Order: sequence, then structure tokens, then C-alpha cells
Amino acid sequence: MSTQLLDALTVLEKEKGIARDVIIEAIEAALVSAYKRNFNQAQNVRVDLNLDTGTMRVFARKEVVDEVFDSRLEISVPDATDINPSYEVGDVVELEVTPKDFGRIAAQTAKQVVTQRVREAERGIIYSEFVDREEDIMTGIVQRQDNRFIYVALGKIEALLPVSEQMPNETYKPHDRIKVFITKVEKTTKGPQIFVSRTHPGLLKRLFEIEVPEIFDGTVEIKSVAREAGDRSKISVHADNGEIDPVGACVGTKGARVQAIVNELKGEKIDIVQWSEDPVTFVANALSPSKVLDVQVNEEEKSTRVIVPDYQLSLAIGKRGQNARLAAKLTNWKIDIKSETDARELGLYPREESFLPEEEEYDADEPLNIDFNDQD
Repeated sequence: MSTQLLDALTVLEKEKGIARDVIIEAIEAALVSAYKRNFNQAQNVRVDLNLDTGTMRVFARKEVVDEVFDSRLEISVPDATDINPSYEVGDVVELEVTPKDFGRIAAQTAKQVVTQRVREAERGIIYSEFVDREEDIMTGIVQRQDNRFIYVALGKIEALLPVSEQMPNETYKPHDRIKVFITKVEKTTKGPQIFVSRTHPGLLKRLFEIEVPEIFDGTVEIKSVAREAGDRSKISVHADNGEIDPVGACVGTKGARVQAIVNELKGEKIDIVQWSEDPVTFVANALSPSKVLDVQVNEEEKSTRVIVPDYQLSLAIGKRGQNARLAAKLTNWKIDIKSETDARELGLYPREESFLPEEEEYDADEPLNIDFNDQD
């Protein structure tokens, strides 16, 4: 073994993070293969590498037997005791069989095998690094794209962003920096494959964790997320401490925190609503920014009937039913919206007792929410 190869071991260990033992094991396996192939040998051999001197020796391993049937694998008791009188039947004798020109042949033959083993070790390290980052967010750089994927560089590996996980309002150009949500990490014969998304609700949740310290430290909790990527999303938030305003914390001063997330998602509208364990209050909040007059709950069918003022009906339903659809996903309750006039005609409103809490008054100089939504 040349001193250059020893230097290479040190470089690979430092730069690639691959343990020296892994590389040495790969080299030894390669040298065994090279010896058998180039010298047409079928015997059991072991390669000994001396890292101090940079030399390598090949030893044939033969079992001591009473009667020899295959001289490549076995050695008789008399021959074994001539080498060392202590050998007995069943012991293994090692005889040096290093060819004179073995170094040159081994270097040529082993190169491909060593490279493959090093590549496999690198893949294992990358897989171990990323498998723990599933459902996490990372910043990547767009490299290229084809009909199936956009390839996003995440350090040592390219992640796959499928067409179905790309936001419809975005265009991706090489060298663009984008935040992606890691959905799946797979180990394949070609190395680890990492799949990422720009449309997953988890991306929105992670972005809020980054922008809102109160969410990161657990003071404010995101209870649920409903998202139609690239268009509009809703999140519900809650704080156990009654003195903390969870919606206001997410919005930030003059809307700075939520606006940073809107910008990252290329203008996707975001509603932030107060979570409540009471379905009446939660459903009413979820239909923001529309005003709600009454919420009637059917616990058995897990459904609600919501009464809104006539002029708020289109706002409550939203364009193509989007607001109502997102509210239903956010709350996990079915929502049937009726106008006040229709509800009166059907005798559904007003009821003798309404369970919808009265609206709280907020200081106009300190708004609870900042709405980035169209009024349609």
C-alpha cells in the first residue's frame, strides 16, 4: 500500500466523515477479490494491511485435517506440525502467498470496489442524517427540473420535489433558494431518496414555528392546519396561559410575522383563528373573516348549521366554497351555511337560546388579527 493511499484514508475520514475502519475493510475485501481473480485462486485468503509501514501481505488459510482432499483449502497434520508443532486437527494455518507484482494488480482491480464501498458508506451517512429530519423544513437550492421532478440541493444530496407537491402559483428557476418540507426518506439500491413538498400543511406549521418564538417554545400551540397551497390557508392556535393572545403572537407587530410567511409562500392568504374546545365557538372562529349569528351543533353526526347575515353569505362560503371548505377541514366538523333570511323562513333562527358567545371588544389601536384575504 502506497503512502498516497494512506493519505487518502485520512482525507476521506476528515472530509467525507467516513470512519477509517470502514475504508480499510473495503480495501481488504477488494484485495481478496483482486487476488482470487488475477491469480485464479479459489483458496481462502486473508489480506493483512500494515498502516505503519504501508505494506500488504496475502495469507492463504488452510484447515488442519487428517486426510487432505483439497490442497487449496486443507493441510495435513504432518505439514502443519512442520510449521508449528502445536497445530492440531481443526486448527487453521496461515501461509503467506503474496505475489511479487500483487501491488500493481491489486491497485488496478481494487479501485472500483473501494470506490463503491466508499460511496455506500457515504450514502449510509446521508440516510442517517436525513431519516431523522422527516417532517422537518430545510432550505434548498433549485438545481434543475424535468417532467416529473424539480431537483433541490440539500447539502450533499438532491431532493425530489414532485409536480404534485409544487405550488401552482410558483415558478422555479435554477439557483432559486426555497424552503421545503421533507415528506419521506427512502433507502434504495441507488442510495437514499428524499422527497420534499411545498404544498404540505406541515410546511406552513414549520414556517410559523420559525417566525413565532412563542410557538417554538411551546407557549402558543398550533392545533390544526387546513391548506389549499398557493391560494389560502387557515390555522388554529391556542395558549394555555389566558394572558397570552395566541392570534396576536402569530400575527406579530403590524403583521410582520405572518407577512414573512405570506411572502415565503408567494402571496398565499392565511387566516389565523382562535382554537376552542367548544365546537360552537371554534366553527364560528374558523369561518373568519365572515360574521356568524348562530352555530347549531349535531353531536351525533358531527355536523353544524351556521347562520350568517345575508350580506355575509358569499364571504362565509368563499370563492368556489373555499372558506367553508377550509373551515370544515380546520375544525373537522361538517358545516352547512345558511343566510339569516333562509334560516328565518325555515324556523331555524332565532332560537330561544343561542350558545354563540358575545363578541369581545378590542382596542382599535391594538388589533387582534390582520387579514390578508380578499373579501370574496
